[in-house]
Amino acid sequence: MLVQQLIILALFLGAAFYIGRRLWQSFFAKSEGACPKGCGGACSAIDVDALQRSIEKAQRAR
Repeated sequence: MLVQQLIILALFLGAAFYIGRRLWQSFFAKSEGACPKGCGGACSAIDVDALQRSIEKAQRAR
């Protein structure tokens, strides 16, 4: 019975650590310009030139 309780306790602590870490990362991002996901991927940097080209291309296609 004690082993089962220790396994449940370990699972609970692991889940609590995971949720706490996710909350911490969502509120305290490493950089101010990063997107909420915190991955540092393409969403954190906007390519204005590519955006302008795609808008102009869409307008010409009309």
